[in-house]
Amino acid sequence: MSGERLRISGDVHAAMVAHALAGVPYEACGLFAGSVDDQAEGPSVDRFFPMRNAAESRTLYLLDGQEHLDVEKTVDEAGAVLVGVMHSHTHTQAYPSPTDVADAARFDPLGTWVFVIVSLEHPDPELRAFRILDDAITEVPVDEVPG
Repeated sequence: MSGERLRISGDVHAAMVAHALAGVPYEACGLFAGSVDDQAEGPSVDRFFPMRNAAESRTLYLLDGQEHLDVEKTVDEAGAVLVGVMHSHTHTQAYPSPTDVADAARFDPLGTWVFVIVSLEHPDPELRAFRILDDAITEVPVDEVPG
């Protein structure tokens, strides 16, 4: 997937950061959807679904199972594609932790999802995206597009 980029609408970017800030002191999480380009340029994201962190933890997140199913149904009905998961790091950098890598192996063993991390380590939140496959972490550049 070299050359892949994540195109994310400004509205979704703002919603992810706002959800991360609202979740403090816990990590925040959610799913996002859009379309996937057949040219291997990467996904375009125009929908964000903030979710409850069922773990209610400062150091890990857990998507609520029923909420996850509800989001998948909504995405399917809209003819969109579930692109990945977002979560926040409240006191560390926007880079996958060992727990994030282990979770990716369990829940996305084929490496199809994009993992967005919003770091609140510094006053200005930082959003970065990654593919995680077989313990390999590859950063996916993020392009913010109108919307």
